[in-house]
Amino acid sequence: MSSKKPRGPALTVDGIMVIDQKLVLIRRGAPPFKGMHALPGGFVDYGESCEDAVVREIEEECGVKTRIIDIIGVYSDPGRDPRGHVASAVYHLEIIEGELRAGDDAADVELIPLDDLPQLAFDHSKIIDDFKARSGL
Repeated sequence: MSSKKPRGPALTVDGIMVIDQKLVLIRRGAPPFKGMHALPGGFVDYGESCEDAVVREIEEECGVKTRIIDIIGVYSDPGRDPRGHVASAVYHLEIIEGELRAGDDAADVELIPLDDLPQLAFDHSKIIDDFKARSGL
C-alpha cells in the first residue's frame, strides 16, 4: 500500500449577494483575471468549514458581515481556474451588518444590475446564470 497522499483539487468559496436587483461584484486586484469583475470569495483555510470561509471571505473583500441563505452549488470543472484544479462551493448570502467597501485583494466592490453584467472572471457568468434560473430572477 502506498503512503503517498492523495492529490485533490484546491477548495474555494464564492458568495452571491443581491441588493435591489443589483449583484455585489469585486474587481480583482491580483492575477488571475486582474482587473476583471468576479464574485467575492477565496480559498478555504485548512481546518475551516466552507460556510465559515465564505462569511470570512465576504467580510475581508467587501467589508460586510453576512448570513448564508442557501448553497447554490459546487463548481468543479478542472479547467475553471488557470491556477489549476480548483473547486468552489457557491453560496447565496444576505448582508446583516456594515457598508460595502473593498478590502483584502479586491481592488473595488460594486453593485451592478443583474440584467447588465460585464464579462466575469472564472466561470462566474455560468454561476450567476444558474443562480438566476434557480431563484427566478
